[in-house]
Amino acid sequence: MRLALLGYPLSHSLSPAMHNAALAHIGLSDWRYEAMPVAPENLAEAAAALRGAAYAGANVTVPHKETIIPFLDGLTPVAQAIGAVNTILKTPPSSSSPSLSPQAMDRRAGGKAPSLLGHNTDAAGLLADLHTHQVSISNSPILILGAGGSARAAVAACMGVGAHIRMVARRREQAEALLAQFSTTAQAFDWTSAGFRAAAQDCALIINCTPIGMTPNVHASPWPAEAPFPKHAFVYDLIYNPAETQLTQAAKAAGLRAATGLGMLIEQGALAFELWTNKTAPRGVMRAAAEEKLRQT
Repeated sequence: MRLALLGYPLSHSLSPAMHNAALAHIGLSDWRYEAMPVAPENLAEAAAALRGAAYAGANVTVPHKETIIPFLDGLTPVAQAIGAVNTILKTPPSSSSPSLSPQAMDRRAGGKAPSLLGHNTDAAGLLADLHTHQVSISNSPILILGAGGSARAAVAACMGVGAHIRMVARRREQAEALLAQFSTTAQAFDWTSAGFRAAAQDCALIINCTPIGMTPNVHASPWPAEAPFPKHAFVYDLIYNPAETQLTQAAKAAGLRAATGLGMLIEQGALAFELWTNKTAPRGVMRAAAEEKLRQT
């Protein structure tokens, strides 16, 4: 069986190494997790390929977490609430699942192809890693940088535990539209030094959901040098390659605790792995493989 990672580009992804190590560890030697670089114009074709018998499921990463949805047959309630997909499950024609489109129901009625069901493990993965770092955000203001698919998951996760959301994005109107789908009290701010200063005030957590600082652009940071960090914030960068980003380094230099998204990568991957295989994910094996691959980059 094959599992795929749909995204573009994928040259620095740790997911294939992480998942293949896990598959080997639990004895699924005939399974293989493969990177599938898919340019946006080829997304429909890639989604169609997943319907083949060789595939058991897939992960979805940037820039496809939202644009993949029209090519799927339905969404789980979690993915539907978030509005983004990072995991694709295949369900046989005889099974039932939530939120199937009329087209998928027609296929099932005719006993045809299995359906592709979109799910999201990002939100649960983020909360699991924040728990590992002993970060408590209930009833606290937090700041999210960016307004893409990953930001959607972060908003859903943090609102679910009672955090008060603030967001800074290059396109403020995009942030406002996103937040309006989740809350009437969440606030959007301009991507300016003044915007960062106002948004960050008294925040308990800052989450970078942008690609700024990701390999190969390792010297970039989303945080303006002239804007101070809030005094007691935990700074969480969803980027995991490089192992330390400019953002996490700057936060630590300011005396704050900070972490990259490696733990979230492992947690969201483990949750997807368990859905595909119906086996407990060997998280330690996955972490070791991801860290080894990261050292090689």
